[in-house]
Amino acid sequence: MPASDSDSCDIAIVGGGLAGGLAALALARRRPDLDVRLIEPGAIGGNHIWSFFDEDVAPGDRWLVDPLIQYRWNDYDVAFPAYRRTVPMAYNSITGEALAEAVAAVLPATRRIEKSAILLAPRSVAFDDGSRIEAGHVIDARGVGDLAGIDCGWQKFVGQALRIDGGHGLDRPVVMDATVDQVGGYRFVYCLPFDAETVFVEDTYYSDDAALDVAAVRERIADYAASRGWTVADIAREETGWLPVVMAGDFENLWAASDGVARIGVRAGRFHATTGYSLPDAVRAATALPALVDRPDLAAVLRDRAAASWRRQRFYRMLGAMLFRAADPEQRYRIFQRFYRLSPALIARFYAGASTAKDKLRILSGKPPVPVVRAVAALARLDWR
Repeated sequence: MPASDSDSCDIAIVGGGLAGGLAALALARRRPDLDVRLIEPGAIGGNHIWSFFDEDVAPGDRWLVDPLIQYRWNDYDVAFPAYRRTVPMAYNSITGEALAEAVAAVLPATRRIEKSAILLAPRSVAFDDGSRIEAGHVIDARGVGDLAGIDCGWQKFVGQALRIDGGHGLDRPVVMDATVDQVGGYRFVYCLPFDAETVFVEDTYYSDDAALDVAAVRERIADYAASRGWTVADIAREETGWLPVVMAGDFENLWAASDGVARIGVRAGRFHATTGYSLPDAVRAATALPALVDRPDLAAVLRDRAAASWRRQRFYRMLGAMLFRAADPEQRYRIFQRFYRLSPALIARFYAGASTAKDKLRILSGKPPVPVVRAVAALARLDWR
């Protein structure tokens, strides 16, 4: 691989979000012999909070994420019109700031490139200022790419960290509060109690489009806080975003076999098709990289793994098709309301993308929460391979 200097490196990771940041950390810790550059024009980690259940990450991979965890709870609540429940599953949160600090601790400033990449090739990256860097491998970790040919719904959200006068009174997260008005699709509110007075409140929608009226959602967050009797003293942070919820599509449309640039994260289609969450897959890819980067066929190996993951997501794409094509928007909550009556172990495997054949049968059995005829028609119309 190339020697380390200002114009060349061993590994160039393009994108300093979750996947790219974790990959840089993993390589720095397990392959300190390599010159790794992380290319990100903005803040590493961005303005994001990522959360995960303990079961989402294999015990052998916890070395990568455990040092990043800033908040941890032993269980969480869900609330639906028909019932409420405390689920005995540990839940963890990581902030973009924690990821940035961890990367800065192991990757010198000279190896963090604050430029915008405009052209990626398997062995080089060109920047918008006319410069370029050569690399033994280029890894594309820039997040969502071209979704043409992929049939998606969207999970979109606005989240605010609210400081509450006198405290908020929550002692565990509320992962889904679907007792709120069902507007814009399946809507729920998500609450993370960071400390006695600070709670992160995210208003989330499973919606047919990615358009997000941030001002309107801010008002709904304020209304939600008022409904709980909270007096908001300050808004410490705000984040907005959207995640694809895939119903159908050929992996070739997402990552063509002719594209020889290595990919990880959402760019490689490595995310849960029903929830849009990518942390479990980002951890798996990052912890695998130290043993793979010496291979000249790295891009092909990563593409094969991503394609295999895409095939394993077939069941979750089917569920997405039923959610978006078989259920009326204001009735979509019934699917999750029924799901959260199932066993905690099944729920954990679902979020980890590791549902067993028995789990899948259990999820689909019993009185369906959507009209059967519409469900069959939705699946018949889509290529959800």
